[in-house]
Amino acid sequence: MASRAAHLEDSIRISDYLSVGLLARLIPIATIDNALDLHARHDQRTRDLPAHVMAWYVIALSLYRSVNTEEVLRIVTEGMTFLGATSGRIEVGKSGISAARTRLGHSVMASIAEQCLQPLAINPQQSPRSFYQKWRIVAMDGSTLEVANEKACRDEFGAPGTQQGYTGYPQLRFVSLQEHGTNALFGLALGGYIESEISLAQQSILHLKPDMLCLADRGFAGFPTWQAAQKTGAQLLWRTPKNRIFPVHQRLADGSFLSIIKPSSATLKGMAEPRDGTPIIVRVIEYQMPGLPDAEPLYRLITTLLDEKTAPAEELAALYHARWDIETTFAELKTTLKGADIILRSKTPDLVKQEFWGLLLAHHITRKVMQEAGLKTDQIANDLSFKQSLNIVRRKLPSSGAIPP
Repeated sequence: MASRAAHLEDSIRISDYLSVGLLARLIPIATIDNALDLHARHDQRTRDLPAHVMAWYVIALSLYRSVNTEEVLRIVTEGMTFLGATSGRIEVGKSGISAARTRLGHSVMASIAEQCLQPLAINPQQSPRSFYQKWRIVAMDGSTLEVANEKACRDEFGAPGTQQGYTGYPQLRFVSLQEHGTNALFGLALGGYIESEISLAQQSILHLKPDMLCLADRGFAGFPTWQAAQKTGAQLLWRTPKNRIFPVHQRLADGSFLSIIKPSSATLKGMAEPRDGTPIIVRVIEYQMPGLPDAEPLYRLITTLLDEKTAPAEELAALYHARWDIETTFAELKTTLKGADIILRSKTPDLVKQEFWGLLLAHHITRKVMQEAGLKTDQIANDLSFKQSLNIVRRKLPSSGAIPP
């Protein structure tokens, strides 16, 4: 049975569900202008679908996943009466929309995302869960998204493989930083399934800052990645494999101890020039979690916080488990927002990347609204329901007002 394009109920026009006013407040037109200037994508002539419209449209595609592309366009264009010459017409079919998206390209949306995807917590007083002492708590991890099973996508991104060959849909891979307490994603590095999380992590860690404390799982704890992350000035608290050997250089009062990490000869040989294998002092924290189901026999962390009086081992062991919140954030992105078992809409590698950045911006918009609501009502943003907040964003956007003329 052929599927029908999704619309909202006949009693409610879908255009009633969105005013571009909120999108323009959270993703300002000046931000879009900067990205268009950077990539020379400003329109050279009057078009039915100007570049500004398409930037907001790409974000709306992810806010309204179950709605067909032409109807999503009506959402955007009917909310833009005050934009004058830059507003778009709604009598445009799928081919026109695809052509306009192709003209926009993915680099513009990547630049918009780079400007907008930033931590949301203001200070420890207003967002206490986002900080440990003076440091902003961030986690790092990676994930994948399935894309259309087109040859170009398979060639660009790659797909999971078996001994019999490739299987399943092509997948893109990404690594991200996430702010604890607000679930805001930032510092994203995008690649294909054929790229490793470690190589993408080397790009993400460039977004770490000296006021941050980064949490990461044992898969990232190799010497080159640790060395690069430490050079950013951020503090690190990463889990490490339990079979890794750490010589005890100094036992501390809280049971942790100082040690060193250094690259093996094979790791050093594979490092980029100029190679630096200077040993790095770390503090090792080992602990157990008896009585908990599925707990592992031993957990081992390494950290750059060397003073046990400033950062006691018990506090850091408890803090590390905040890293799992990034899995919740990925679920918001991949299940609640995108929809479970739904591949991205786009059919070409360029538009897949464009849609990915739109998806991230849609998530950030929802999380930013939650953060603002939490501050106004003295609640923690993370205590609010993402699904309910997303539904409110979809339903109540007209109350935000229109873009001023």
